[in-house]
Amino acid sequence: MVKINIYAISKKDEKSYQNIIDDFIKMSKKYAQINIENIFNKKINQAQCKDEKSAKKSYTQSFEPFLKKGFNIVLDPRGKEIDSYEFANILKNLDSVNFFIGGAYGFEEDFIKRSDLCLSLSRLTMSHKIAKIVLLEQIYRAFTIIHSHPYHK
Repeated sequence: MVKINIYAISKKDEKSYQNIIDDFIKMSKKYAQINIENIFNKKINQAQCKDEKSAKKSYTQSFEPFLKKGFNIVLDPRGKEIDSYEFANILKNLDSVNFFIGGAYGFEEDFIKRSDLCLSLSRLTMSHKIAKIVLLEQIYRAFTIIHSHPYHK
C-alpha cells in the first residue's frame, strides 16, 4: 500500500470541503494510506504580513522536516503539466509520496529544486481547498487507472 502525505500551507478546511476530501480519502483506502497536514502557524502568518520573500522562507522552514522520506512532489502553476495517465505512471512504482501545496506566495526556487518533481495541477491559480480536492481526485483516478477500475473512463 502506498503512503501519501499532502502538506499544505493552509488553515483547517471548512466542513463542506472536508466532506469531499474525506470521500476521496475513503475511496482511495484500498490503494493508499492518505494523510493531510495543514500547516499554518504564527510564524507563517507574521511572514505573510511582512513580504513575499519572508513568506516563502517561512513555508520552506515549515516543509523542510517532511522532505526526508519518500518521493517529493511540489505542486506549482509553473510545474510540468501532465495528464492522468502520466500521473498514474508516476505513482505506480512508489511506496511513499509527499505532495507540497505552497502558501499564497508559492515556493522558494531552492525548495522546488530540492524536490523530486514539480507538477502543475493547472496554470490557473486555485485556493488550497480546491487544489487539495483536485489532487485527491487525481490520486484516486490514478489508482483506478493502475488497477483497471472503470472510474477513470
